[in-house]
Amino acid sequence: MKAEVGDRLVLEGTRPGSHRRVGVITGLHHDDGSPPYDVHWLDQDHDCLVFPGPDAHIEHPATGRQRG
Repeated sequence: MKAEVGDRLVLEGTRPGSHRRVGVITGLHHDDGSPPYDVHWLDQDHDCLVFPGPDAHIEHPATGRQRG
């Protein structure tokens, strides 16, 4: 999984009662764009460090295409 600042991190809800979460990547910890990421969550308006799991993918905001 590779990302750039400004990409969207999408976590798909995989358990009953869980929902899809979307956040904007605000910081990288590795030059190659690999996790973990600093993410600003749009649904709760807060920031945290995220180590994405297999239910996550990256969307580039300009094209909407998925990566990783």
